Amino acid sequence: MATVDVMDLAGKKVDTVDLPAAWFEGEIKVHVMHQVVTAQLAAARQGTHKTKTRAEVRGGGTKPWRQKGTGRARHGSIRSPIWVGGGVAHGRVPKDWSMRVNKKVKRTALRSALTDRVSTGDVGVVRGLSFDAPKTKDAVGALAALGHADKKVLVVLSDLHQPTMKSFRNLANVHTLVVDQLNTYDVVNHDVVVFDEAALELIGTGRRAGGDTTEVDA
Repeated sequence: MATVDVMDLAGKKVDTVDLPAAWFEGEIKVHVMHQVVTAQLAAARQGTHKTKTRAEVRGGGTKPWRQKGTGRARHGSIRSPIWVGGGVAHGRVPKDWSMRVNKKVKRTALRSALTDRVSTGDVGVVRGLSFDAPKTKDAVGALAALGHADKKVLVVLSDLHQPTMKSFRNLANVHTLVVDQLNTYDVVNHDVVVFDEAALELIGTGRRAGGDTTEVDA
């Protein structure tokens, strides 16, 4: 069972904790992580791109000149794709890019990502990861004390604590989410994952520390 030190916001060790084996001691399956990350990125695409075909461009209903005798090429419409201002041939149209991935595969991918992070020592646990008021300076100080000031950090909170979320919000290299939003893409997209200690037992349950429940989307 993986064991990590529990730190406080001043960067001092206050305890040790055993990470949940169900999430931090799995087989690292790169192909599963790739499948889930690809699906997440595809689902983020709006798919609202649109071009007009020759049937949708206004005008061009009349043949520009007679078929024969002018010495020019034959044309039936000035809205043909080969004309300036004409329609687009094989252009992009609205599309749903989402890919279906079942929950078991999502959980396997998240387990693989977390296992990979802890195997390289890039998982941290902080006791009392919260601030009384929104203050970016406090967030910067905490990350510096933890030794993550120059890294891309994913902060996982146990509940939606607004002052803490807002304290990290202005930091370009930090992404903050609540434990029920933990997902494979964010884990692999950051150098270090820092958990609020209270969030560890809630991984994969779809619950927050406040008792709220959401659909699990690992």
